Amino acid sequence: MTYDRLVCANCAAPVSEGRCPVCRANRERLQQQSPFAGLNPMALIALVAVLIAAVALLAHQTV
Repeated sequence: MTYDRLVCANCAAPVSEGRCPVCRANRERLQQQSPFAGLNPMALIALVAVLIAAVALLAHQTV
């Protein structure tokens, strides 16, 4: 889950903005939890596409 869509229950602002100490603490916790937590879904799709293209190119060169 990305934290850019979460809303803080303490200040009712997006957690990604980090307006209050609760937001900042949750943002830090989510960033430490997963290395891909800060990426949006489109960036993850692009990363997977690049990896698939690299594997396909490597397989094509070995044949």
